[in-house]
Amino acid sequence: MFTTIVSPRFGDVDGLGHINNTVLAIWFELARNPLFKIFNPTLDLSFEHWPLIMAHTEYDFIGELFLPYDVEIRTFISHIGTKSFTIYHEAWQQGRLCVTGKAVVVHYDFTRKQSTPLPEAKKMLLEEHFLNP
Repeated sequence: MFTTIVSPRFGDVDGLGHINNTVLAIWFELARNPLFKIFNPTLDLSFEHWPLIMAHTEYDFIGELFLPYDVEIRTFISHIGTKSFTIYHEAWQQGRLCVTGKAVVVHYDFTRKQSTPLPEAKKMLLEEHFLNP
């Protein structure tokens, strides 16, 4: 599991007084950076050899998030396939689970424009962060 702490900004609040639902996509993306380092250890944003592409995301809003309280994003791996893996996120605030989400990431060759098998060494590193049921 990886943990990322996010401090909500004033601009993250919507007209209803809570953190806008669109903000979670950004926070969950930020929380994926440690997993991306498995595939690009320098995370230098050089896409010359970037091997991943996002295939699907989903979010379930369980409770509201509010300013000014920090949000803890917990990030796990929930599935590892032949060519893809699924990242599972939880957003917690003040001891309450508020949002869950999933992202399916595909190992991809941008030159050939096709998915490729996940290297076994990368799978082993991903397994270290597998969600315990």
